[in-house]
Amino acid sequence: MIKSGKGGGNTRTGLVFEGKTDLSTFLGQQPHYRVVEHDVFYNDEKVAEVYKKHNFYSIFLNKLGIDWAQYISKKLLPDDSIFVLLNNVLFIIECKHQEVAGSVDEKLQTCDFKKKQYKKLMAPANIDVEYIYLLDEWFRDPKYKDVLDYIHSVDCDYYFEYIPLVRLGLPVPPELIED
Repeated sequence: MIKSGKGGGNTRTGLVFEGKTDLSTFLGQQPHYRVVEHDVFYNDEKVAEVYKKHNFYSIFLNKLGIDWAQYISKKLLPDDSIFVLLNNVLFIIECKHQEVAGSVDEKLQTCDFKKKQYKKLMAPANIDVEYIYLLDEWFRDPKYKDVLDYIHSVDCDYYFEYIPLVRLGLPVPPELIED
């Protein structure tokens, strides 16, 4: 597991970086997991729901009876989101890839605002929100230290290349746990 540039952890499982696979596909490839439309099952027990971009509004919020326009003035479209039933938390996962300096640098500084917007949306359903960036290796450059520190200072999070299942509160298949 690599978080904030540090090694450690006891699992090989994690969300592979955007472009290689999306969350729904990744979960469906893990032992004991299957994904049917938006529902995520582990050993045939529903443990989560996954939504991308517009489906977050048209399916998830609609199912909850939440009219987004009553709470925020502009839609935010998550790259991926997962509502984990086991802990009643919605994880917003934003994937950031960079090959040359540009606007993505500044987008990393918007996590506090976006997390607060998602919290407004989830308040009527009493669902907690966590905001996580999934970053590629570009952002390991020391010039990003201040912005990465900022992300943590506003109670958001980031990972490089993958997010461990345990961070999302999802079961880790026993055959994937390393000693």
